[in-house]
Formats: sequence, C-alpha cells, structure tokens
Amino acid sequence: MEISITNGIKICVETFYMAENSAPAKNNYSHAYRITIENHSPHAVQLLRREWHIFDSNGVKRIVEGEGVIGQQPVLAPGTSHQYTSWCPLMTDIGKMHGTYLMKRLPNGKNFRVAIPAFKLIPPFKLN
Repeated sequence: MEISITNGIKICVETFYMAENSAPAKNNYSHAYRITIENHSPHAVQLLRREWHIFDSNGVKRIVEGEGVIGQQPVLAPGTSHQYTSWCPLMTDIGKMHGTYLMKRLPNGKNFRVAIPAFKLIPPFKLN
C-alpha cells in the first residue's frame, strides 16, 4: 500500500491485477486500484478534479484528467473518508501511476492540490 499526506488529506492506494480482463498475448494488461481518501484536516473539503500520469514500461506516458472520481465529487467532513475503486489498462505488463486531486476547502472556497502517491502496476506472474 502506498500512502501520502498533503494538507491533512491522506491518500492510501492498493492495487490488484485483473487477470480476467487482461489479454497478455494482445499486450492488454488491466489493473484495478482502490483509493481511500481521509480528511485529517480541521476543514470540510470537496474533491473537484483528478489528474493521472500513467506510464507503461515501454516509455509511453498518458495523462488522464477530469471532474471528480468515478462520476462523484465527494465532500469529506473532518475525520471522514471516501473510498472508491477504478482501473487502468496498460499496453505492457508493468507500469506505474501517480497524480493529483484538486480539492476545495469549503469554509473559504480555496482550492488546493493533493498528491496521489506513485504506485506500481505489476501482475503477480512478474513477481518472484
């Protein structure tokens, strides 16, 4: 599990290889990731946007950005958390991702970025 904390917002990432959705013979490798966002700050915050940097091991880099996460822009009161699961296709068997969330402090409307820690996407058959 990878963890980072920015401005009192803790991000935890767990990854899972999706063998049933992958086709290695066609260079198609699918990975799921579960993100838990915990608000340890004294303010309510809202997740507005996300930006992902996705790297295949052949040097190809993609940037994916958009509103919210899986169609939601959750509000987190102090001491609460939000968890979601999504997935990422790769063209190579190994890759990595990292990114940021754009969040807003609700008391004053100020926006700030929260780091999503870098995490590896590796199928079990590549591990010794």
